[in-house]
Amino acid sequence: MTLEAEVQSLRQVPMFKDIDPARLKLLAFTSERVQFADRQRFFSQGDTSDSAYVILDGRADVLLTTPTGEIKVAELESNALVGEMGILSDTPRSATIVASEPTTALRIDRRVFLELLAQFPQMALAVMRELAKRLEQTNAKLVAKSGS
Repeated sequence: MTLEAEVQSLRQVPMFKDIDPARLKLLAFTSERVQFADRQRFFSQGDTSDSAYVILDGRADVLLTTPTGEIKVAELESNALVGEMGILSDTPRSATIVASEPTTALRIDRRVFLELLAQFPQMALAVMRELAKRLEQTNAKLVAKSGS
């Protein structure tokens, strides 16, 4: 994939759509394109939060380790951002991410990600909206489970 193609892929991610193309090119250039085989882990729950990932192509599962084993809590598809929560909260990974098919992602270093948020308030707002949406979905699932 060329640098221009990566920039176009990043533009499809809702939180990056309003960022200047030159900045997206810099982001694509400073990020690492990585390939994950089916069932390969991006990272594990408890790992250090050193980067975020944008899924360019493929799918991944979000797994939580519980006393009774791992449970799948979400599925991620193209254009999904993952790993940002640990960076923002400066805490270890809160979940395990595993490719559910061959997947290509862009690995964004923690420092670069935080610089982007500082430079682009609209991106910070988009990240907050996404996190709020995930919290709402989790709350709805918990309410549904408690009612059954």
